[in-house]
Amino acid sequence: MPKNFNIIITGVGGQGLITLLSVINESAFVEEYDVKSSELHGLSQRGGSVEAHVRFGEKVNSPMVSNGTADLILAMEGLEALRESPKAGKQTKILINEYFLPFIGSLSKEEIIKQLNNTKKDFQFIPASETCKNKLDNEVVCTMYMLGYAVGKNLIPLKKESVFRAIKNIIPQKYIDLNISAFKLGHD
Repeated sequence: MPKNFNIIITGVGGQGLITLLSVINESAFVEEYDVKSSELHGLSQRGGSVEAHVRFGEKVNSPMVSNGTADLILAMEGLEALRESPKAGKQTKILINEYFLPFIGSLSKEEIIKQLNNTKKDFQFIPASETCKNKLDNEVVCTMYMLGYAVGKNLIPLKKESVFRAIKNIIPQKYIDLNISAFKLGHD
């Protein structure tokens, strides 16, 4: 890895973003990277915005990802992906869970796609919540599905063995198999 790798994780409260942040941090630590992260909570307990930054590499000085410097944005909700798009640079990949919160004033999927197209950012919708709900009967593990997808497509410089080890270190025992299954589902 030639430089530090910068990730933004975004979504809404209750989607497991802080767990995802912990697993990414631990995975990078297992691979002996210098790791720094920060979480920014809005009204997270009420479905409000949650944003987390993680940077890892040879030497990381700050946990914050500046505008235009993210290498990867993992968005668990469509509108939150749009809000974080200024953090994306020319080479950034934005992975968006195909999940949209219906509330007054929210944008439709079509409106979000139109606005993201206007930003000329590289984005892709992933049916993570739907797939996890249908195949694992639990859509909260969509975060591990998204991480599995990113690792499987080489969009994040982490090894799947490191992620498995991190899941075993971070996730409570009774949920380890479910999280590993979600990761594998996204990876394959």
